[in-house]
Amino acid sequence: MKIVLPGGTGQVGTVLRRALTAAGHEVVVLTRRPTGRGEVRWDGRTLGPWAEAIDGSDVVVVLAGRSVSCRYTPDNLRDMMESRVDSARVVGEAIAAVARPPRVWLQMSTATIYAHRFDAPNDEATGLIGGAEPDVPGYWGYSVDIATAWEREQEKADTPDTRKVALRSAMVMSPDRGGVFDVLLRLVRLGLGGPVAGGAQYVSWIHDHDFVRAVEFLVERDDLAGPVNLAAPAPLPHRAFMRALREAWGVPVGLPATKWMAELGAFALRSDTELLLKSRRVVPGRLLDAGFVFDRPEWPAAAADLARRARDR
Repeated sequence: MKIVLPGGTGQVGTVLRRALTAAGHEVVVLTRRPTGRGEVRWDGRTLGPWAEAIDGSDVVVVLAGRSVSCRYTPDNLRDMMESRVDSARVVGEAIAAVARPPRVWLQMSTATIYAHRFDAPNDEATGLIGGAEPDVPGYWGYSVDIATAWEREQEKADTPDTRKVALRSAMVMSPDRGGVFDVLLRLVRLGLGGPVAGGAQYVSWIHDHDFVRAVEFLVERDDLAGPVNLAAPAPLPHRAFMRALREAWGVPVGLPATKWMAELGAFALRSDTELLLKSRRVVPGRLLDAGFVFDRPEWPAAAADLARRARDR
């Protein structure tokens, strides 16, 4: 198959590109800074010659968007919104314009669209969309606004010959440099991998191999469209999540952090505490109902595999 990855140079794009290329597919990456074979320049906002890559392709997987690993300043939040909405809009315009549109358009979304909650898991049918939770920072609602605007842009695209799926993905765990697992493992190695703010908040995640397998599954399943949660079926509290990661690396203890300590650490890392403090209890209802079987459904085994691969790296 010919698969086009707009915005495919980040961690998730690297994971997909590597796996899909190894499987024998032709992979084309749309990027602002092409550096080699299989990469085509685009700006993520306007139609251009890059649309030729989509004409005759089988699958488009849109991964574009400013990284969320940043300080949530007004300027950065605006960039996060515009980069996602603009790229979804222009990909929709390209698919509508080409003579041979792809049969499926997978659009990256995020599990952050769901409410901060501890009482019950969020699946696609019964999950609560966030934005109105009491006692959380007001700007957390803007993250939900970004996610809903992102999905809405795909929904309204006029692409009748192309099936559309919104990938409400949890954190994709891979040992690649700069990814979320790499950052968390660095904290563990420094002795800082304890619970944050008590550690009751849930962590949703997905092993990189299962992420790739889920994408391949959704490409082949013509009966699945709309939002699909890409998350392992066993989210767990942060304290248990970090304990399993420490055990996987062989570190017996990790210093806990209060909320204000997390805020200082996030400032130093030029990131934001929402990534640590929001309780993301997300489960893959539609994938499981469709018969998808996870290779790494439980975090301790997934963490052990990722730690081994990080050591090998």
